[in-house]
Amino acid sequence: MIEFAHTSMFWLLPLPFFMWLLPVYRQRQTSVRVPFFERVAELSGQKKQKASLVRKRNAIQKFLVPMTWICLVLVAAKPEWVGEPIEQIKSGRDLMVSVDLSGSMSAQDFTLPNGKEINRLQAVKIVLADFVEQRKHDRLGLILFADAPYLQVPFSEDKKTWLTLLNETEIGMAGQSTVFGDSIGLAIKLFENGDSNNRTLIILTDGNDTGSLVPPVEAARIAAASGVKIYIIAMGDPETVGEESMDMDTIRTVVDLTGGQFFHALDSKQLEQASDAIGKLEKDTFETLSYSPRTSLHYYPIVLVALLYLLFHSFMALQVTWKKTIVKRASKESSHV
Repeated sequence: MIEFAHTSMFWLLPLPFFMWLLPVYRQRQTSVRVPFFERVAELSGQKKQKASLVRKRNAIQKFLVPMTWICLVLVAAKPEWVGEPIEQIKSGRDLMVSVDLSGSMSAQDFTLPNGKEINRLQAVKIVLADFVEQRKHDRLGLILFADAPYLQVPFSEDKKTWLTLLNETEIGMAGQSTVFGDSIGLAIKLFENGDSNNRTLIILTDGNDTGSLVPPVEAARIAAASGVKIYIIAMGDPETVGEESMDMDTIRTVVDLTGGQFFHALDSKQLEQASDAIGKLEKDTFETLSYSPRTSLHYYPIVLVALLYLLFHSFMALQVTWKKTIVKRASKESSHV
């Protein structure tokens, strides 16, 4: 479909008609004085009047001039070809995944369906790979924490790179402790730097907080004020004591303050069920942007005018050449006679 970007330019179309209201252009030229002009006029029966010569356009010029004006107005109106609408899906949520890399994640207490035993981090990688594939319209980030939290992947729609960097993580590369309170604080900071109001944080950990600068409950209050919803998947035996024990009261308080949920995963099946449950609770959020591609066609009227004038002047040149040829032939024939 063709549309015009500047339709107001069409008001210029009738402008040439107002040229008829202007006086005729006059130009003085030299002439030959005839002494017996009055006698000739009396014999011919004509009266004296002011001399004038009005040049008249031929049929081609009468067509070419208005066509040129129409083409110039069309160029000014900027014709555009508008294509079919194209829909573009834009991510509507920032989803941050925070993974515990403390030493206790090396415990091999997760079993695959085929009976093979793997450690907790390996189970996390397998489950998150399926989870990420389902988050087609979310921007994903990745935080790794142990002695301190570290940003591994900023918010991005590049799921392939996200999974590659997750698979490259190793147990203990961030230390041996578990400071998931500070990981919440880092996530809040990253959410604040983003432009999405739909914010979700998923924490996978197998221990209690062992010395965060910001206690988990205080970090959760700040997260709630910032509109961040927190889901926690606790991995391991809740009966464990010592540094590897889980502070279930703190975990429940964190998720309650932010409107999230808590899941307990003792094996790979429960971990997968927790991941699926979060996926169902946090459905895809996205914005659909629709636009129609536009291609400018303003050069077509310009090309048309150029071709018309080229043909016109070529025709006139051929006509003049033809007349000169005829005159030369006639003069030769008269000289032979």
